[in-house]
Amino acid sequence: MKSKKKTIFSRYLAVSLTAVLVGFTLLGVMLVFFVMQFSHSEKQSLLVENAHSVADTISSFSVLDGNKIAIYDYVRWQSIISTVSTSLDADILITDTSGNIIIASNSGGENYAGAKIDDEIMTVALNRDYFENGKLGGIYDETYFTAGTPIIVSKDNGQVAIGAVFISTPSASMYYFAEEIVRIFIMAAITTFAVMFCVVGFFTYSMVKPLRQMSEAAKKFGAGDFSSRVPVTSSDEIGQLACEFNNMADSLALSEGTRRSFVANVSHELKTPMTTIGGFVDGILDGTIPPERQSYYLNIVSGEVKRLSRLVQSMLALSRIDSGTMKLNKQKFNFTEVIIETLLTFEQKIDAKHINILGLEDINEINVDGDKDLLHQVVYNLMENAVKFTNDGGYIKISAKALPERTEISIENSGEGINSEEITHIFERFYKTDKSRSIDKNGMGLGLYIVKTILRLHGGDITASSELGKNCRFTFWLPAEKAKKADKPDHSQKLLKDNNAQEPTEGETQ
Repeated sequence: MKSKKKTIFSRYLAVSLTAVLVGFTLLGVMLVFFVMQFSHSEKQSLLVENAHSVADTISSFSVLDGNKIAIYDYVRWQSIISTVSTSLDADILITDTSGNIIIASNSGGENYAGAKIDDEIMTVALNRDYFENGKLGGIYDETYFTAGTPIIVSKDNGQVAIGAVFISTPSASMYYFAEEIVRIFIMAAITTFAVMFCVVGFFTYSMVKPLRQMSEAAKKFGAGDFSSRVPVTSSDEIGQLACEFNNMADSLALSEGTRRSFVANVSHELKTPMTTIGGFVDGILDGTIPPERQSYYLNIVSGEVKRLSRLVQSMLALSRIDSGTMKLNKQKFNFTEVIIETLLTFEQKIDAKHINILGLEDINEINVDGDKDLLHQVVYNLMENAVKFTNDGGYIKISAKALPERTEISIENSGEGINSEEITHIFERFYKTDKSRSIDKNGMGLGLYIVKTILRLHGGDITASSELGKNCRFTFWLPAEKAKKADKPDHSQKLLKDNNAQEPTEGETQ
């Protein structure tokens, strides 16, 4: 049988109330102990003090006649003893030196005259103060607090004990007082415990409420619903946890949105060329497309295959970036040659749109130290964007300069440009501008993200600027070769740190 799972609420409430109960119990025990000790001490002092008073009174009205006490003015003496007995609600016993009780004055009316007190008790009482909590050697049937003191009279220029005074009061009176204290304490403790139960219960419930909300939200996250958030009602650790939980939820929602967008984009990008390829190949195979047109449609199929290849390459590059396995194969090479080779790749498209290429005549040989294939991909992606978005009859201007600390390359193209709201997002994964007109039908929104990542791996970076309706310019830089030799920074670690910090969902194009 599965045991019932204990919640934080029940455990915390149980621990808190147990601690309160233990505290009250210890407090009650100590209170009773100290009250009893104090009462015992006070009772002893009171009885001893009154025993001295009675003994002094008897000494004033007594003389020693041989071995016997001779008392005069008996009426006055008896009145004083009765008054003391009544005020203390106590028994007063007068004994001779042998322990024989001569006179007994008690509140209960018992007659102890003629009884004898033990010799051991008398030995102490005739020499100093005596105190006990007992039955006075069998005189009483129940326990009494008893104080005794000697009766001293003068004899032959000296002092001698002619007997002893014992004052006794029932112990039950003090125990009754202690019981009343305990009863009052228990009533107060029960009331306080009930209040504490409510206060601790409310506080505990309020404290664990955000945790329950987080638990419910986490269950929804597991089901794919990332809309739940936990209210932040405090600035303590629970409040900070709730805040971080909401940040995590925002990140998960963003990641889920990115994932869904990625799946949708990939599905669309794969479907379009594959449909085209399948349709034209089937048309060639079943004779729907005549032989004289097959070469034309095969060229289209070839273009779609290349498009699929670029898509796969981008996805592989993205996978290596995310996993941190993209490595650099650095070598020294002429970066100007890479720019010219890339331009030749787009020669047909440039001619078809009558694009003017500016700035090549001013570019000198620029040597850089880096991964030639990856940096070629940087130039290719930027040049592909420039050709794609340059207006017919427009221009692409290329400039490159070697500065003391870095090499800077700029690619500018005429055209509609990018508005200020979008230019801050163009380096994010899967981000594509101009969605309404869908000029970029072949892009996935990965090119510029990959460009930025490759440049950061090399210790460089890229920026974009635009004049809406006129042009757009991308400027990137790489550390100069001499600076890299001197500094040798670990740019791959910086790149991974930067990518993790901004959690991009990045992409390409204007």
